[in-house]
Amino acid sequence: MPRKKKAAIIAVANQKGGVAKTTTVASLAAAFAEHGKRVLLIDLDPQASLTFSLGIDPDVVELSTHEVVLGQAEIGDALVEAGEGIDLLPASIDLAGAEAQLLTKPGREFVLSSVIDEVRADYDVVLLDCSPSLGVLTLAALTASTGLIIPMQAEMLSHRGVGQLLDTVRDVRRLLNKKLEVIGILPTMYDGRSNHAREVLADLGERYGLPVLSPPIPRTVRFAEAPAIGRSVLDTARTSKGAQAYRDVAASLLPRL
Repeated sequence: MPRKKKAAIIAVANQKGGVAKTTTVASLAAAFAEHGKRVLLIDLDPQASLTFSLGIDPDVVELSTHEVVLGQAEIGDALVEAGEGIDLLPASIDLAGAEAQLLTKPGREFVLSSVIDEVRADYDVVLLDCSPSLGVLTLAALTASTGLIIPMQAEMLSHRGVGQLLDTVRDVRRLLNKKLEVIGILPTMYDGRSNHAREVLADLGERYGLPVLSPPIPRTVRFAEAPAIGRSVLDTARTSKGAQAYRDVAASLLPRL
């Protein structure tokens, strides 16, 4: 029998909060699932925004990322279904304590790689929703990943911190994970009517020497409404411009999977 191709592992990270990381993870997952892909989502943020936005109460999950990365539970026992073709390793507030506990563990950068390897053959793509920090869990996510997407709000202040993230990526590539590729910057909350937003968009690729994923994700209230229903915007507002933009981005990424 031919060997099953290993799932792509894509981290979605930016240490600046409020740049639509979680929306990006949930929306890309739904778009990949529409193409028949099996998707695993891993919530690495103690705020558990991804878990909540997919209709799962972080306060009542029995097993979460916390127990799994600390070796207290198997990943297969902690997964929950989060949509057709989509499984989720949920987060809880307990994850806030995992960083400190992992600091004393040898090989802590590889803890997520080991966890994902247990189930990687069951999926086509694994998406990691990183917390807005460059802590141990984000480092572990970069070490485990084959690709990185950097969501960035289309305004100048959002540039702050991206250079630091890219410095970390260079260190990870050099020391921990030579296969890590920066897939690109994904402009989010884009208002095409704004001169400032258009100027920032034009500047992005040149400033960082990275691909800029297209199309930019427009600013829309539909993204704020979706988590309240516990579904992605592709389910709650299927024909909206935001949903279509994420479908187009996902379609452009499919050859990489």
